[in-house]
Amino acid sequence: MQLQPLAGRTVAVPESRELEVFATLLERRGATVLRCPLVAIRDAPDSAPLLAFARQLAAGAFDDLILTTGEGLRRLMGCIEREAPTLREAFLTQLAGLRKITRGPKPARALRELALTADLAAVQPTTAGIIQTLKDEKLTGRRVAVQLYGTEPNVPLMQFLRQAGATVTTVAPYVYADAADDAAVLTLLERLGAGEVDAIAFTSTPQVERLFAVAPAAKVCESLRHTLVAAVGPVVAATLRRHGVEAHLMPEEAFFLKPLTTALEEALRTRA
Repeated sequence: MQLQPLAGRTVAVPESRELEVFATLLERRGATVLRCPLVAIRDAPDSAPLLAFARQLAAGAFDDLILTTGEGLRRLMGCIEREAPTLREAFLTQLAGLRKITRGPKPARALRELALTADLAAVQPTTAGIIQTLKDEKLTGRRVAVQLYGTEPNVPLMQFLRQAGATVTTVAPYVYADAADDAAVLTLLERLGAGEVDAIAFTSTPQVERLFAVAPAAKVCESLRHTLVAAVGPVVAATLRRHGVEAHLMPEEAFFLKPLTTALEEALRTRA
């Protein structure tokens, strides 16, 4: 019987929303998964701004919509369906007609769930990728709506759009919240520092920020020094780098859980 490629390996997974999906992918390869969700995604606490935005869009107030995450569109649709279901048809009609710009494959997938497609896809799933995609587009006078990544204001994108002559409106359909208490996070850092974990796989920037919010930067960096650090994509890798941590691996092209799992498998198979 062939040994599973990750048998004997322990992988820490800070993911929340797709925790069991990711854990199953790793466990099928023989890994022991340390489930340690660091953040949770929750609906925006006040639905009024979301409904106001939805009514604006349904009334034809925008020319373009930039979708940074699939979660954002799903949460927005969920708010409409719960609190203003009669608005849904007009919202979707207008959404179909305006230009939809996606930051990566996840918002494109969320559009497909509504039988819609993206009109422009960012050349990279980053803010810089959106800016590069739009830099040659005529934006003067265009009314651009931006669905934010959590509540991150995305100052570089806002500055670019306004300097290009666009009028910008933002919407934040969800927020991040702590999913584990500080003691649990500190325990994770202790296990990392003791060399008990072979790899930790970060799938969002808030996960990284939570670690550095709970403990001093020096302690976090020292703990991560003892394990293989994986990032799902360039945005997460850049956040780690900003805190002084270099990701050891990242999928080369497709920034999803399956390619991340494959990259982990390949790296841990040869790691002593």
